Amino acid sequence: MPELPDVEGFRQVLESCAKGRVIRSVDVRDAGVLHGVDARRLRDALEGRRFGTPERHGKWLLARTGGPTLVLHFGMTGRLVCGRSEDAVEAHDRVLFTLGGGRQLRFRDQRKLQGLWLAHDESDIDRLLARQGPDAMAVDRAEFETALSARRGALKTALTDQSVLAGLGNLLADEILWRARLRPDRPARDLAQADRRRLYSEMRRTLRSSVSAGCVPPRDSWLTGHRDDREPRCPRCGTGLRRSRMAGRGTVWCPRCQPDG
Repeated sequence: MPELPDVEGFRQVLESCAKGRVIRSVDVRDAGVLHGVDARRLRDALEGRRFGTPERHGKWLLARTGGPTLVLHFGMTGRLVCGRSEDAVEAHDRVLFTLGGGRQLRFRDQRKLQGLWLAHDESDIDRLLARQGPDAMAVDRAEFETALSARRGALKTALTDQSVLAGLGNLLADEILWRARLRPDRPARDLAQADRRRLYSEMRRTLRSSVSAGCVPPRDSWLTGHRDDREPRCPRCGTGLRRSRMAGRGTVWCPRCQPDG
């Protein structure tokens, strides 16, 4: 599932491919990815407009045009692809934006769990993002600590709750908690201040590395690089990793590096 680093990568694709270019045509090949707008209204709203500087909040991407804003969420399998208008169309290319200069931006998505919205003004954007917490890359330490202190549930659940912090998903949460040496099932509100500060610092470091890689990288020195091994072991201490489910999500941690509180 795309997480903050992936969506930041899609933002960079959108910026490099489309910023400053006029939208010549919008070809909706599958209206099942459209939400609150049909194909005709999407075309009427965007054709002739020029893409501006895109923005990201958590896992949401805002493609501004100086008028309506195209809002994208990538669900589990969505992505943006930049190509040429003469390139062969692939089976999961749902919406094609043909741009000036012969470029074409494609929303490609196999499972179609989320998709595209059209926001006519800032109030529409506010409504779409109303349940999102602060962006995990932009949140400051004080706001982060306050958000965690107010949560009654487990730490992993708090980190992946988009209304608490926008952008973290399953891989990032497990990686950050492993780096911070905190068990995923510890109560979020019971952390000492030193734990919260360490968690914040490790979140920032993990996000910076992941954004540079364009994903949560499966490096050998990372928990992410071993979670899918047949007999996964901690890359830090060699202890066998534990698996469980929290809030319906597969969760991996090291019982030695992440002991009970």
